[in-house]
Amino acid sequence: MAFSSRILSKSKQLYTVQNIIRKEHVIPVRHFAQESAPKGLKGDEMLKGIFLEVKKKFETALGILRQEKITIDPEDPAAVQQYAKVMKTVREKADLFSESQRIQYTIKTRTQGIPDARTYLLTLQEIRIKRGLADNLGVEALMFEALEKVEKEIKKPLMRDDNQGMSRLTAEFEKINKKLGINKNDLPKYEEQLELKIAKAQLEELKKETVDAMEAQAKKEEFKDEQMVEPKSLDIRNFI
Repeated sequence: MAFSSRILSKSKQLYTVQNIIRKEHVIPVRHFAQESAPKGLKGDEMLKGIFLEVKKKFETALGILRQEKITIDPEDPAAVQQYAKVMKTVREKADLFSESQRIQYTIKTRTQGIPDARTYLLTLQEIRIKRGLADNLGVEALMFEALEKVEKEIKKPLMRDDNQGMSRLTAEFEKINKKLGINKNDLPKYEEQLELKIAKAQLEELKKETVDAMEAQAKKEEFKDEQMVEPKSLDIRNFI
């Protein structure tokens, strides 16, 4: 048996489909409980429904990953693009969240009940930082400046149920978008760029974990005479 096959079949560190689903497409259990489970079910019945739904998504994703070729080469743009394409297919077929959808869901759940605009913006900032998203354009600072301008005009903190005040803030945000050249019609392009960044980061992690697994096994006596292979030469489908 080849060195790569012996290592990857034995190693528990391999970045398997379970990891891909857990890290890339996880949907909070609360979401399943509220949206997916049949109405009227409680306790064990609800948990069973959630389990079966997750199992179905997992099996769908596994079936796709057994067919599609993934090259573990984060430095190759074509490999990154192919990986992103495969994961998009997984999301669509298994009905899983994309990164932007997960962010939207997080924003929705975290900001429910927040009464004022300032706390809302601070919460968005916290979400961005926790998600590891960079604010390279300095949008947040401009948004807070816009909020301060509106609050000075109305002479009080801006509440989210103040329709007139929120309209003023929205108008200020539109000015910021225009100044920075941000067009709502370009959102699909921005989302695609984000997914490619995520794909590259995940391939880098996959490569690291694969190399770590092979190096750990190579220290064992049974592998001492075998030569390690390049991660990009491996076919993940052989180990699923």
